[in-house]
This record gives sequence, structure tokens and C-alpha cells, in this order.
Amino acid sequence: MTKITDYIQQANGKTLFSLEVIPPLKGSSIKELLANIEPLMDFKPPFIDVTYHREEYIEQALPDGTVKHIVTRKRPGTLGICSSIMHKFGVDAVPHVLCGGFTREETEDFLMDLHYLGIDNVLVLRGDPAKPYKTFKPKTNGHEYASQLVEQVANMNKGQYLHEGVEALAPTDFCIGVAAYPEKHFEAVDFDVDFEYLKQKIALGADYIVTQMFFDNSKYFEFVKRCREAGITVPIIPGLKPLSTKKQLSVLPRIFYLHMPDDFVKAVEDCENDAQAKQVGIEWCTQQCKELMAFGVPVLHFYTMGKSENIYKIASQLY
Repeated sequence: MTKITDYIQQANGKTLFSLEVIPPLKGSSIKELLANIEPLMDFKPPFIDVTYHREEYIEQALPDGTVKHIVTRKRPGTLGICSSIMHKFGVDAVPHVLCGGFTREETEDFLMDLHYLGIDNVLVLRGDPAKPYKTFKPKTNGHEYASQLVEQVANMNKGQYLHEGVEALAPTDFCIGVAAYPEKHFEAVDFDVDFEYLKQKIALGADYIVTQMFFDNSKYFEFVKRCREAGITVPIIPGLKPLSTKKQLSVLPRIFYLHMPDDFVKAVEDCENDAQAKQVGIEWCTQQCKELMAFGVPVLHFYTMGKSENIYKIASQLY
């Protein structure tokens, strides 16, 4: 595999195209996912991210009045999907690696599986709280913060494993991506605190950054400026998601702590239905991308949510 940072360097200033997909629900076919990816291959993505979804807890009331907690994983298959993407399309797959739901030992074993498969790019994330809970709690002997997970992967790249001396310790060679939030992580006290966590992840060995979605490019530009002034020199990849329904105008800012520009809000509010809102979303995101490309971003990274029609319409105007 080629590292994400190498793809960016080899592009010589050209803005690359990439995407993120989510595994289908358990029991579903992978065919629909692959069919949605296939049209986007027209734009030659060098890599495709595959999300990882942690376990969920379902509460079942029993006749005696007690509650039974059932553990389930609704979207398994990240590793298998990565393998399928690499086999079918010949592009590198980048699995998400989470703190939530894993012990340190389980994390090490998962990373070894990736290493043996030749998957050398990972996106390291804390992950969300396990549903239906609102507060993130690590698994016993698991990582609480993404910075701890970055450090574990970076240590493996140095040949430092959890239980030294058990085996001959050959180093891995992972290219480590991390998430960042141009408008602050919704759980962070303030932006300054959130930014310090990002600096810590970079210092521990992260190789590149992928941002949360945003609809106001000035937020990204300000974020990049602050990073560079703080001595963060790694590539900063903007994450993008075109709005596709009127409801998302209120849902996305609430969930992800996003600013929606007034012109964009008015354009969506004036739409009579979701079809019109989707078209506005396509046009707005296209203009975002043109401005970002003029700025010189290394990659345009699209959160597809398993769909490709609107992403295709945007990319066809850019590449």
C-alpha cells in the first residue's frame, strides 16, 4: 500500500478525490455499497475510508421486572469491506480504528490483522458513546482518548508492543490519520482545549488530519492558519458532506456543532421539498470545493453515508 501522505506528495499540488463509506447493516448485502462506490471510481480516488461501528446495548424488560442488556453490533464488517474494496477496485482502504469497545490487547490484535493484510493506513478516533448511553466510557483496559490510541499505533511502528519479550517484535508501518474539528468538538469545553488535544495527537505521531464536515469555508481557512501558526505541518484534509434534506439544516448543527452561513440557510429554507434542498446542497458544496481547490487543499474527502449520486454530480464539475 501507498501511504496517504505519499499520495499527497506525489500529486504535486493537485487536489485528490476521496470518500468515506459506512458498512451495511448486518444481514444486508455488500453489493449495494460496492455499486455506490463504482461510479465514483471515475474520479480516481487513491483511497477510501471505511468506518467502524462499535457495539450497542439494547435493554430488554424481563417478566420479573429486571432489565437484560443485550449487546449487538449493527454494522460489522469493516475489515472485510476494506478487503473487498481493495480487491474489486484496486484502491487503498483506510479503516477507522476506535478507542470505544476495544481493550488495548484487542486493538493490538486488530492492528496486526491490518498489518498482515497490507493495510498500512488507519484513521484513529475515540469514537462515539455506546448507544443508548450519552457518555463515553472506555472498555476496561481500553483507551479513553484518541491520543492514547495514536501513541499505541506509533509505538507499534517502533516495534514496541504491549507485552515485550513474548515474540520477536517487528515494527509495523502505519500512516496515522486523526480527526479534527474546525468548529470545536461538541464535547469540548472550548476551542482552545480542543486544539490542545489535536496538538498532542500530532506530537505523538499522527501523520495527517481529516476535518469534520463544515459548510462555511472560512472556518476551515481559520483552522488551517491556526494549525500552521502552532507548528502543525501535516496535511489537513477537509471533510465534506453535501446537505440532502431540509431536516439536516437543523439536525447537523445540533449534532456536530456546525455554523451554517445565512445565505445557505435561506436558500434551503426557501425550498419546497427535499429534492430542491438536495439540489441546493449540491450547488453549495460544489462552490465550497472550487474555493477549497483554489486554496490548495490536498484532498477533497466526501462523507457519502453510503450514497453516491450527489457526490458524483459535485465531483463531475471538479475533476
